[in-house]
Amino acid sequence: MNGAAAGGPVVVAGASGFMGSFLVERWRAAGREVRTIGRGAADARWGDPDGIRRVLDGSALLVNLAGKSVNCRYGPENRAEILRSRVETTAELGRAVASSAAPPPVWVNSSTATIYRHAEDRPQTESSGELGTGFSVSVARAWEEAFFAAEALHTRRVAIRTAIVLGDGSALVPLLRLARFGLGGPQWDTPWFATRSRRASGTQHEFRARWGAQRFSWIHLDDVAGALDLLEARGDLDGVVNLSAPEVVTNVELMREIRRAVRMPFGLPAPRPVLEAGAWLIRTETELLLKSRWVAPDRLLAAGYTFRHPQLGDAIRRIVTERGGVR
Repeated sequence: MNGAAAGGPVVVAGASGFMGSFLVERWRAAGREVRTIGRGAADARWGDPDGIRRVLDGSALLVNLAGKSVNCRYGPENRAEILRSRVETTAELGRAVASSAAPPPVWVNSSTATIYRHAEDRPQTESSGELGTGFSVSVARAWEEAFFAAEALHTRRVAIRTAIVLGDGSALVPLLRLARFGLGGPQWDTPWFATRSRRASGTQHEFRARWGAQRFSWIHLDDVAGALDLLEARGDLDGVVNLSAPEVVTNVELMREIRRAVRMPFGLPAPRPVLEAGAWLIRTETELLLKSRWVAPDRLLAAGYTFRHPQLGDAIRRIVTERGGVR
């Protein structure tokens, strides 16, 4: 299924981001009408309920990807905006769907695989996964609660708990650059001091995984698109679905594959003190690298989805080739 076979207009909220821009281009290239909701040059803007309802009426699929990037420091203002930009936009879409004369039959809403606990012992599935604690998890919980609280009686809803998405422009790019300069070793967690405010806000990453043993769950952008096609077509799929490739690797294995892709024979490891200093300088958080995310796509596999990029090494090499090397 290539996206065109489904027919009918698709509405994308948050279309200007990494995933959204790719999906919009893909659907339009397949000849499908795409309507967008956002803050900039979109067909409807947030805060305009009539405009949002207008673009939803008669659509076949609503995909909500809206939300501030988590690639930032988790200070009070950013924490508030990360939460608001997910919960309020989802609630606004819920009101528009509920009042639409011809609501979309399918609504796929972003969530995150970060909702699961730090897992080094076993994979987290939709049925047996255990939810974690802390700021990022609380945001994911509130996001899903807003989604499933919407009164959408005639719309099938799927929350996609998405792992790290790989593609040109993804979080992979800075790691490729580090590897190219010999800095592509594993990221090592170590004990690290915590301030009272970070503990209170739930933003302190607690030391667990040793020597790069934290798991890395991922999915290629092509498989995000393929999974969305499947979710739209399969009327029996609703609720929570994990979007993650079946192959899960450790951080050591991740960085080894990255070094192979850029043909760098060695890479200096980065212990946590180095990571904390670097994260402060570039205004991001070490949780993004140090939390162990071990997610299994049980429902996708049970539904018969065949991954286009099931192996991490092949996926990384393809991305590097398509970029024309590391830039």
